[in-house]
Amino acid sequence: MIENELATDFIALTRQGILNDYRLVCESRQASLLGRKDVMGGRAKFGIFGDGKELAQVAMAKVFRKGDFRSGYYRDQTIVAALNNLTWQQYFSQLYGHADLAFDPHTAGRSMNNHYTTRFLDENGLWKSQTDTYNHINDLAPTAGQIPRSVGLAYASKLYRQNEELWSMTDFSHRGDEITFATIGDASTSQGMFWETMNAAGVLQVPLLMSVWDDGFGISVPVEYQTTKGSISKALAGLQRHEDENGIEIFTVKAWDYVSLLETYRKAEEICRRDHVPVLIHVQEVTQPQGHSSSGTHTRYKSAERLTWEQEWDCNRKFKEWILTNGYASNDELEEIEEQAKKFIRLQRNDAWKAYSEAILKEQNEALTLIQTAAQESRFKAELLQLVDEVQREFVPLHRYNTTAVRKALRALRFESSPAKQALIDWLEKNTEINHDRFSSHLYSESPDSPLKVLPVAPYYDDESPFVDGREVVRANFTALFANDARIVALGEDVGKIGDVNQGFAGLQEQFGELRITDTGIRETTIIGQGIGLAIRGLKPIVEIQYFDYVYYALATLTDDLASLHYRTKGGQKAPVIIRTRGHRLEGIWHSGSPMATVIHSLRGLHVCVPRNLTQAAGMYNTLLRGDDPAMLVEPLNGYRLKERMPNNLGEFCVPLGQTEILREGNDLTIVTYGSMCRIVMEAAEELSQAGISVEVIDVQTLLPFDLDHQILDSIKKTNRVIFADEDMPGGGTGYMMQQVLDTQNAYKWLDSAPRCVSAKPHRPAYSSDGDYFSKPNVEDIFEAVYELISESAPEQYPSFC
Repeated sequence: MIENELATDFIALTRQGILNDYRLVCESRQASLLGRKDVMGGRAKFGIFGDGKELAQVAMAKVFRKGDFRSGYYRDQTIVAALNNLTWQQYFSQLYGHADLAFDPHTAGRSMNNHYTTRFLDENGLWKSQTDTYNHINDLAPTAGQIPRSVGLAYASKLYRQNEELWSMTDFSHRGDEITFATIGDASTSQGMFWETMNAAGVLQVPLLMSVWDDGFGISVPVEYQTTKGSISKALAGLQRHEDENGIEIFTVKAWDYVSLLETYRKAEEICRRDHVPVLIHVQEVTQPQGHSSSGTHTRYKSAERLTWEQEWDCNRKFKEWILTNGYASNDELEEIEEQAKKFIRLQRNDAWKAYSEAILKEQNEALTLIQTAAQESRFKAELLQLVDEVQREFVPLHRYNTTAVRKALRALRFESSPAKQALIDWLEKNTEINHDRFSSHLYSESPDSPLKVLPVAPYYDDESPFVDGREVVRANFTALFANDARIVALGEDVGKIGDVNQGFAGLQEQFGELRITDTGIRETTIIGQGIGLAIRGLKPIVEIQYFDYVYYALATLTDDLASLHYRTKGGQKAPVIIRTRGHRLEGIWHSGSPMATVIHSLRGLHVCVPRNLTQAAGMYNTLLRGDDPAMLVEPLNGYRLKERMPNNLGEFCVPLGQTEILREGNDLTIVTYGSMCRIVMEAAEELSQAGISVEVIDVQTLLPFDLDHQILDSIKKTNRVIFADEDMPGGGTGYMMQQVLDTQNAYKWLDSAPRCVSAKPHRPAYSSDGDYFSKPNVEDIFEAVYELISESAPEQYPSFC
């Protein structure tokens, strides 16, 4: 453990600078106090604040340079304000949920308070420069959720420093000079995400500066129940670097000690930036004057002695004492600063509330005026005027009250027709579009670089095109991609030296080097985190989860961070990482590779590609790398050694997302499937043809997006019957596909028989070929399901055989 030593020349301390710092910590504290009052008074639903952490964040801000990154959580208001990335009016606008980027440019009201964003994308969704701004990756509330991506943000600096081919990308890096500041509460260091990240950072030797705010509790649970030895710096001591071995640097410092905080952050920043050594700063004796959040009081679990100690050792109070003791200001001067801070924050809060409420009240006035007008012409006048009265009596204005009133008014007017009713219908249609933009837009990219705008290009063959193993197609395609774009990198378990377990990257590390094709440890969560960080910083990572079932290890990071990033910033940030994995038909409980419902329902915001062969997979990689959305691609495990023709236009042919492909035309019934099931279904279709049944087989190719052109509907209009087949459990992928076709495409109108789903058994597949046969759909299952449906309408022609 490194103990801090006071230095004499580490930073220049001036009277004005010190008083500016004091003003900032006072403003931040008042914002926390008023924020809690607004929650308790009903103006906001919930609040969580950074009181007690102000002084440490002031010190951090002094070493934070333009181009650096912060990957933090919901208590970092002081540093964001110190870097001029947050006004206090924006702070309160976010607390109220003001769904307008002009007032909450961080999340447009989509995240609760203390979630901050640097808008990396312009109004068209295209990259802006990251090297002339202080960069904040949108904060996360799930404990430690912000940590995995921090290793990727820092790892990007390593690549930008060591790969000369990237030095021209000056909008994203100045040759890797940037460091990443991560912040976390002490109790959250108990999460595996934190330990995995610190280990990975130590292995990779990346410029990650991790600050741990230690207030002694995780909500109500004290640190001795959270951390070995009751100290995260002691628990991590085994990772401490030494002269003859790499590791991390560890500092400890008190949250109330202004001079030591400045010194510690200066030393840590220098080591981190200059040497690319990860650093942990354990900030101890942090107080939480208002407790964990607005949902309760810390008096329920803190002793009277602890509460008294927190008052005496509050960082703002100790800072004031230090200023007075050292003669930088008088008590009257400091009290004047405190009073000015109170007035200023109250004005900022009032301005935020006025802007928030007036926007809704203007909309409310429009809606209620239309309802009142309709009431004068309706026999339901009393009911309509009661709706008006109910909205006007609400204390806190909300858009929902306005929309609810109009919808109920139209319900009352359903038997009447009048211009006033039409005006209400028009208002509702207009506001439905407005509220979609406020609350539901930007799940996926809306930029010119959206992968949905990539035009399809068919693979090209000539008479000399050889038949090769499928793995050779995807490998040759990767070779072409890596040769043409230095931004593309690949990393994952066994990806490098052996070229992945199925040889899709065989020989590429020798050709392009370890910086481009990189082996990692067995750490799925931080593999995804590395990908997120690299993608945010302008690179094009392909990160590998070795088998589809292992996605569960990283599911929290995938769903909480990656899938929602573009949405929760309303188009302010994106991370177009590609997750490469493989699944389907591998035998066994943990390598069966078909938890599709888990993915498609957890990862809205990602594209999910399910190619049936490796040529399709290669075309999807080409499409995705031309786009700017994140995606997961599940390669078919049993396709690597099946023969496919080698395309001539490697790296160029593109499979469009959201478009199906008809593999076999037919007239009697449509089967909708994907991935390795395509071969099972095609074999069954051939056997059915021998029984006189004509089946149309459709490969959906991507589950997210799903059949954008409604080609499945066109098929059902012809066949009037449909079966959905896959290897997921009952109600999973097949249930999703059925919902899409029946609900979205309204295909039920053309069905002469009930739609059917053929899926796996409701358990993980048993091992061995027999386990595969009896656990997952097989050719006979498909044959019999189709035969039964056809038999319903023509039992004499197709009699039951059981």
